Formats: sequence, C-alpha cells, structure tokens
Amino acid sequence: MKTSSRLSDLRVMTEDQLSDEALKLKKEQFNLRFQKASGQLQDTARVRVVRRDIARVMTVAAQKRPPAKAKD
Repeated sequence: MKTSSRLSDLRVMTEDQLSDEALKLKKEQFNLRFQKASGQLQDTARVRVVRRDIARVMTVAAQKRPPAKAKD
C-alpha cells in the first residue's frame, strides 16, 4: 500500500500546497460524481480513494495549524 509514502509527501507540504491539493482532489471528486450520474464511470473504487485522500489532506492541514486559544 502506498498510503505511508503519500502521507509523508503530504507532511512536507506547506499549508498553501495542501490547500491546492485539496482543491484539486475536490474537483476530481466532482468529476467522478458527474461521471457516475451519467453512467460513464469506469473505476468505481476511485471515488472512495479520492474521498479518503481529501480526508488525509484536511487532517494534515489541521495538524499544521496552530491550536486555537481557549476563551476564558
């Protein structure tokens, strides 16, 4: 499985790069949903992979953000 190498690639990206990657994956997800609705989707497993990749990118981005200060 290539998830660990993909995850290490994500961890070295800046927040802007992660944002761009998330946007690219969301566009791909939209295109896959459109293909599925029109009956043209060949690789149905790709939908699941893209959804999980988006979650990975968002998780790494959240880890890079500084923690929010608690209100007193």
